[in-house]
Order: sequence, then structure tokens, then C-alpha cells
Amino acid sequence: MTSSTPALLALSLGYFTLGTASLSVIGLSIPIATDLSVAPATVGTLVTVFALVFALAAPVASIVLGRMCRKRALLLGLGLMIVGGLVGALAPGFAALTAARVVAGLGAAVFGPAASTAGSMIVPAEQRPRALATVFAGMTAATVLGVPLSASAGDAIGWRWAFAGVAVLTACAAGLIAVLLPPLEPGPAPTGRVFAEVLRVPGALSMVTTTLLVLAAQFIVYGVAGAYLQARFAAPQSVISLVLLAFGIVGLIGNAVAARIYGRLGGTRTITVPLAGLAIAFVALTAAPSSIPVAVAVFAFWAFFSGLFMAPQQARLVELLPEQRGILLAANASALYLGMSLGSLLGSRLLPSLGDGPLPALALLPLALATAAHVASSRTPALVRN
Repeated sequence: MTSSTPALLALSLGYFTLGTASLSVIGLSIPIATDLSVAPATVGTLVTVFALVFALAAPVASIVLGRMCRKRALLLGLGLMIVGGLVGALAPGFAALTAARVVAGLGAAVFGPAASTAGSMIVPAEQRPRALATVFAGMTAATVLGVPLSASAGDAIGWRWAFAGVAVLTACAAGLIAVLLPPLEPGPAPTGRVFAEVLRVPGALSMVTTTLLVLAAQFIVYGVAGAYLQARFAAPQSVISLVLLAFGIVGLIGNAVAARIYGRLGGTRTITVPLAGLAIAFVALTAAPSSIPVAVAVFAFWAFFSGLFMAPQQARLVELLPEQRGILLAANASALYLGMSLGSLLGSRLLPSLGDGPLPALALLPLALATAAHVASSRTPALVRN
């Protein structure tokens, strides 16, 4: 994978900016709320908007741009993300900021699935799990550096400059991809009928559903993490940044070991591990005392299993139907962001009305449904050995 490593790292940087753009408002909820005169929990709807646009637009983008050179599609997606970031930095009010998130979400919907597909295409089949882990490491790294650094920047220089900084970094990623990624010609243009046929393949829909529900469960809490930590643990902005940093660092470790665990356990058992770990984390959050060290420890425990989930799930989809990997990865990315959208929406609505106590316990419900969907996918004959 050595010759392809620079291109994979460039794609990973693009995913880093995508993840930071989508999630940075979690750590910036308090300064944005103060500046734009809205409730901190309301800022969580900005995650919902970005994620929902991504979820709806990713399959459409795969169809509309199906005949476009994959490299050009990647650069188009990054370009839209840059515009959305800069418009957001200049937004005079919450409505304008929401509109900017729509533009950025459209760009992410073009870039995200195409990045995973490109990463799987430039390496041999046996290296795909590691390549996908490398590309998606950018998303995990966004929680390590992007989210906490954005939170710190919002505290130090203002959330608008934080938005502008992400846009500049996105431009850097675009430049590197333009130079380092080899030309990748498109495959046959997918249609809505092809999407439906692919999702009818045994195991496909249940795997995509697992992704949706796992992300929904996590984002019930993580989508409003800043406001949740302030309410549950009386955490000031500096401590929120510390907890999010710990979450990101440990999540990156989970992502880094995912390919090795996948090789030893196979895909089905590898996915079972994070499902169990996430359940333990949500129970611990529900029962934990209101202590900052406890918050750091539980969020770090949660992060490891969160980081362990996505790359193996993508690898399972590629193995299920290699010739239709682009469609499956687009559907999975759409499910990922739809889950983020639903979870963030629930969290932003339930935190003010129910308080911080029940939130992690409520996350156990979609996680239980995700486990049921995973069990259903594991019974697929093509995936039993994986």
C-alpha cells in the first residue's frame, strides 16, 4: 500500500475537513448560541441540517454525477464545502448559518462516498480494509483535533474564524488530492433502479440499517455534547474541549486497530464488539456521578468502540458486492449521516425537555435495534464467513 499511501492520506485529510465541518458546531454551540441569540441546544440542529442534507443528497449525487471522473467529483465536493464554510463564517444570523450548512452538506454528500470508493479502488483487494481505515481515519481524527480545536478556537478567537480556518484547510485538501490522486474513471452510471436492486441483495439493507441506528444512538448524546457536558457535569468550555479531545484521541486508536481486529475476528464478530462496548458506555453515562474525571473516562471508553465500528462496516459492504461498492458505500454514508441527523435532532429536542439524565438511557433503544439489524445481516450466507 506504500505507493498509494500519499493519495490515501490526501483523501483522509479531505475526510478530516468534512468531519470537522460537520461536527465542529458541537464544540462551538455555546459561542454560536451567545453570538446569534439562540439556545445552546438549538445549535445542535446545525448538525442535523448538515447530516440530513448529506443523507438525502449522497445517493442523488451518485446518480447525477455517476459519469463524472471520480477525481473531478471529489474536487467538486470539496469546492462546495469551502463555499459553505466561508458563507457560514460570514453569516449574519442563525437562518443564514443554516443555509450555509446546506451548501456544505451538499459538498460533503459528493465527496464522502466518492472518497471511500476511490480509496478502495487504488489498492489491491486484500488491502481494502486498511485503505478504508486510512481514509476514514480522517473522520475520526476530526474528533481528535478538529472538534476540540474548533471549540478552543471558538473560545479564543471566535467561532467565525474557526469556520474560516476549516474552509482554508479544505482548500489544502483539494490541492493535495488534485496532485496526488491518480485519474479514476467512473463506472457505469447508477440509476434509482440499480440502487433499489443493490439494497435488495441479502444483507445489504440490514447492514446499512445497522450503520444508521448506531450513529443515531451515539448522536443522541454526542450531537449535543457541549450542552450535555455543561448540564450533566457542570463542565466549562475549557473542559468540554478536553473531553472532546480525549474522545477523539481514543477514537483514533479504535480506528487504527480496526483492520487488525477485522483480520482476526472477521467482519461480523468485529462489529459485535463495538455494539457491546457502546451499550456499556451509555449505561455508564446514565449511572455515573457528576465528576469531570468520570466524564473524561466514560467518553474515552465510548470513543474506542465508536472508532472501531465504521471501517470494518465499510469493508463488509465492499466484500458483499465488490462490483457495486460505490452504490453500497454511498448508501452507507447516507445512512451514517441520516443517523447523525436523527440522533442530533432527538438530542437537541430531548435535552431541554427531559434534562441530561435520561439521554444516554434513551440511546440504548436505537442501539438495541442496531444489534438486531446486525444479527440479521450476519445470517446472510455471503457474510457468514466474514
